[in-house]
Amino acid sequence: MTEPVGQLASISLDCPDPDQLAAFYSGLLGLEEAFATPDRGVIALAGAGPMLTLMRVDSYLAPSWPEGPQHQQMHLDIAVEDLEPAMTGALTLGAITAGHQPAPKQWRVLIDPAGHPFCLTAVRPD
Repeated sequence: MTEPVGQLASISLDCPDPDQLAAFYSGLLGLEEAFATPDRGVIALAGAGPMLTLMRVDSYLAPSWPEGPQHQQMHLDIAVEDLEPAMTGALTLGAITAGHQPAPKQWRVLIDPAGHPFCLTAVRPD
């Protein structure tokens, strides 16, 4: 194996309101604000490996999943011990349940307040 050029520092999500999404993901993942631009157009959250960075995009269009004109380009899988209480917690924070649930015993698909699909999963590698 060759030496890596670098390490993954952050995963960035476009959104219309970084403050709203920062509050949601801080509560969902137990993250803390590590950085914000003066206008709060970019907010980086830390505390779980790579940072999660939320970036304001004025022309943001929420993905439509599983079909639609604005397809998702990525999503987060969030490891949980038990799907039912994790679902309750995420819904309390402002997530909504996606209409399409392809494997509900392994993953629960939710939508964050900006419209990004994400999954809660109890699947673990062997």
